[in-house]
Amino acid sequence: MPTTTPFEAPGTPSGLTTNQAPFIEGARARGDLFIHQPWEEYSRENHDTWSVLFRQMRSRWERYANHRFLEGIEALALPADRVPRLEDVNQFLAPLTGFVAKPVAGYVPAYLFFDCLEKREFPTTITIRDGRTPDYLPEPDIFHDIAGHVPMHTDPAFADTLVKFGRVSKLAVERLVERGDTPDLRERLASNMRAMARFFWFTIEFGLMRDHTPDSDGGLRVYGSGLLSSRGEIEHSIESPDVQRYPFQLEWVVNQAFEIHHYQPVLFVVEDFEHLFREVEELERWILDGRLDNVAPCEPLISEEEIDLSLAAARESGSIA
Repeated sequence: MPTTTPFEAPGTPSGLTTNQAPFIEGARARGDLFIHQPWEEYSRENHDTWSVLFRQMRSRWERYANHRFLEGIEALALPADRVPRLEDVNQFLAPLTGFVAKPVAGYVPAYLFFDCLEKREFPTTITIRDGRTPDYLPEPDIFHDIAGHVPMHTDPAFADTLVKFGRVSKLAVERLVERGDTPDLRERLASNMRAMARFFWFTIEFGLMRDHTPDSDGGLRVYGSGLLSSRGEIEHSIESPDVQRYPFQLEWVVNQAFEIHHYQPVLFVVEDFEHLFREVEELERWILDGRLDNVAPCEPLISEEEIDLSLAAARESGSIA
């Protein structure tokens, strides 16, 4: 008689593997962006992939991660042997900072993403990478989002910084759109969105921070989630002589192009979360002064579709006419 594992229900389809999930394909076909997590659809292989990744990353986190991240891992009580239920994660997370993980079917337009951050909601992918190629990540997955991002959301200072960033990034859209949709303003909007993406990339995703804990040597620790969820790059970011590490400079960060298909050759260092929050406040001043209306071109490219999606989301939210 056929049997199932404790993690699989009878008739489970092909699981929730990135780019191989019928549940997600159906949601996208219906136009559903915000969804629920059908936990019963995870396959045994999906749970095994989470377990392998969690086990491999544990020693690297202890060696390279910011101490607030390590505290967050413990506070969330993330399971080591299976993909976590988001409702369980949120039961631990919400009382600490008000943040919750909000499941999504895929890419979230920039304005909607910023709006979620302002509301203390973190758009969370529910699929998991293919266990046969665990170091290849074609797009964010639940390990990146839950094990990489969410532990940092347990820290009040970091959570407040995310909320502030969401509010400031929405302002970058609303400030320009109020003037009308013209080619010149669309170019300025694309420039602002490019600057926001770069700021997020070099801080929230790939940021480094000084270690000011007692008995530390003042060295560097990782707080960026792209590094915290990558077995190879977390070590590379701290140890490799090929990485250029510079004190955070806003004018450099918003003009620094990046690519997503290789280890980062340039990273920026903040002193602490208070320093990061001050940089977001400075970012807001630059938006209002128009200093982000013409940042350096190149990556990331902002498509006309992305601009249209963010404008539509902003109008639908009622923030602009």
